[in-house]
Amino acid sequence: MKQIFKLILATAVFSLSYGCADELLNNSGTSGTSQPTQFLTSDQLSFGGETNLDIPAAFVNGMYSQMVQTGTGGTNLSHDDFGHKGYDIYGDMLSGDMSLSVSTYGWYRSEISEFQAPLDFTRGRNRMVWRYYYRLIRSANNIIQNLGGNDAVPTVQENKFNMGQAKAMRAHSYFYLTQYYQKEYNASEAILPMPLAPIGSNLAKSTAGDIYTQMEKDLTEAISLLNGFTRTAKSAVNQDVAKGILAYVLGAKGGRDAEVATLTQEVINAGGYTMLAPSQLVAASGGVNGFDDVNSASWMWGVDLTETIGLGLVSWWGQVDAWSYSYAWAGDYKAIDKSLYDAIPANDFRKGQFFGNSASGRYLQPLYKFKASDNIGGASQTVTADYVYMRIEEMYLMNAEANARAGAEGAARISLKALMANRVPDNSYIDALSGQALLDEIYLQTRIEMWGEGKSFLAMKRNKATTSRGTNHLSFVGTAIPYNDERMQFEIPLDEIQNNPFISDQNQ
Repeated sequence: MKQIFKLILATAVFSLSYGCADELLNNSGTSGTSQPTQFLTSDQLSFGGETNLDIPAAFVNGMYSQMVQTGTGGTNLSHDDFGHKGYDIYGDMLSGDMSLSVSTYGWYRSEISEFQAPLDFTRGRNRMVWRYYYRLIRSANNIIQNLGGNDAVPTVQENKFNMGQAKAMRAHSYFYLTQYYQKEYNASEAILPMPLAPIGSNLAKSTAGDIYTQMEKDLTEAISLLNGFTRTAKSAVNQDVAKGILAYVLGAKGGRDAEVATLTQEVINAGGYTMLAPSQLVAASGGVNGFDDVNSASWMWGVDLTETIGLGLVSWWGQVDAWSYSYAWAGDYKAIDKSLYDAIPANDFRKGQFFGNSASGRYLQPLYKFKASDNIGGASQTVTADYVYMRIEEMYLMNAEANARAGAEGAARISLKALMANRVPDNSYIDALSGQALLDEIYLQTRIEMWGEGKSFLAMKRNKATTSRGTNHLSFVGTAIPYNDERMQFEIPLDEIQNNPFISDQNQ
């Protein structure tokens, strides 16, 4: 697996890298007419009647490698610019579930924790989110075009799998853009440009309805194309992961609860993943840790980070984990929101994931959930603990939520109890829950279970929730912030407004 990812990273650096000064969406120069030089085109690259399988596979691997690359948000080099997991931190902080409890170096404080970026389109974090996900979309579009285009079904099985992965990743990127750049689903609202080919020209914004329709189309086709695909590494999207992404898309759209329940149940029934046992939830010295190894049986999608990849301080571990050479060790502490921590029962195994000594400056840091070494500050500056993108526990929680909304409360309780059987000594209290109380419990357990994994923001919007920051935040303590507040939406960045004549600061 280490050699596979070494090839992936090398491919990405060779064929999919950008300069820092390129434009955000079309990467083609100010005229919008020149051909981007960072990507091979159909004229430059022919797959030779689908016979050269190494070339499309290399492009797919390069697409995935961007998810962990530093600088993909367009900086050189901001220490919060390290791919998809960087924006997981943004979401966790915006939702309030992740507290910046100590700020010595200032990362995340003004633009994210204090909401300056969502309130000011000139702030750089708007650009980073936008640029990263459009960069992945461009990569996916390039693969799709070179496999025949959006309507093509490759005849070679391996290229069907490559097409399926590219379509799933395109939808995944559009999904995060919709979550970060629209307050809530409104089908008629024009929100984002939607390129479906690696074009070199600007586009007007498409409506949310059109973008969600395209995401659903891409993912439905991906699920079909990925039938029979056996991946060699969890960094690749397989059919189960594509179903999980589609469940997120339909859940965010709303009104599709029965389909979300079906999709998540199919993943659960596939039997390829096992929820973490109590012994895997709290990392003791030398013990088993369910949150640092891609081989964990509960991980559906993740990436094996190795010394060869060379991540260090500029990484998710370098920002969140005090057991790494990190800001979380040195003075920018990330902790669970105090109010959320207080909502975890004393007999819940997950309470032990967070440092409970209130006399310590590290109070409520996730010292025993994420633990990359046995030394505070880390034994090495190189990150080898892995990144998780999706776990099977998410499918149980989304299944419970969707069934509860659809009126299938018995099925909802079954899924929730299955999770809680591994989290508390007695899960029988769930039998008495119904209506809003059941939905509230599912939402609470989602926030607890998925803390620090980038899912709190998505759950907040899906549940149309309002959160209030606990006492261990540095700002806005006690302020109630609803899911559709201005502070929960990034702005189209200044660069795009300046370079795209179809978008202006008046109509963004």
